[in-house]
Amino acid sequence: MKIVFVGPSLPDASALVSTDMEFRPPAAQGDVMRALADGATSIGLIDGNFGSVAPVWHKELLFALSKNIIVFGAASMGALRAAECSAFGMIGIGRIFEDYASGLRVDDADVALLFGPAELGYSPLTIPLVNAQATIDTLFSRHMLEEAMCQRLRDAARALFFKRRSWKRIAELAGIELATLQPMIDICWTDQKRQDAIALLEAMTGSRKSSPSDPWQFNATPLFRKMYF
Repeated sequence: MKIVFVGPSLPDASALVSTDMEFRPPAAQGDVMRALADGATSIGLIDGNFGSVAPVWHKELLFALSKNIIVFGAASMGALRAAECSAFGMIGIGRIFEDYASGLRVDDADVALLFGPAELGYSPLTIPLVNAQATIDTLFSRHMLEEAMCQRLRDAARALFFKRRSWKRIAELAGIELATLQPMIDICWTDQKRQDAIALLEAMTGSRKSSPSDPWQFNATPLFRKMYF
C-alpha cells in the first residue's frame, strides 16, 4: 500500500493519479509510524504539520527505511526531511529538495505558509517563499520586469515572515503598485511546490530506491522504544 501525506502543496492529489495510493493529511509526529502499522509498503511525504504539533520525526522515517520501506520526499516538509535523510536512502524529488540538498536553501521557513482546513481544500492564506521566488524568476525570464525590480521583489519576499507574506505586502516593500504587479503575476505564477509534488507522485509509480552510500543500522533509542514499543 502506497501512502502519501499531502495537503496545501497538492490539494487535488487524489484526482491526479489512478494508482492504489492512499492520501492522508499533512504528517505530524507519529503519522509515519501509524502508516507502517497500517501496512504501508512505500511512503510519500509532501506536506507536514508544525508549530501547534510536533513535526514528523526523522527517527520514524529512518525506522521505515530500516524496514526496507521506500520513502519519498518533495515540495515542502518532504523536501526538508529528504535532504536530511537522503544518506540513509530517502528519495528526494524536485527543485526544492535539490536546493536544500545542495545547501542553496537552509531555512525551513522557505516552504512554510498558512492555509485553510481540508474541508476548504487547504486554501492558501499566504505565499511560501519558494513559490514567490519561482514566480519572480519567471517574471524575469519572460522579460516582464527588469532584473533590478525583480531583485527588489526577491528581497521583499525574503524579508517577510511566512505568516505575513502576500503579494500585496511584497509589492509594498518593493515599492511597486500591486495593481501593476498583479496582472504579471497572474500570467507568470509558478507553483514550484505543486510541480515537485506531482513529480513525487510520478516517482512513486515508476522509480526504485537507490541504496545508501554507506551501510547503517537503526538505533532504537530509549525514547523511541518508549514511544512506539
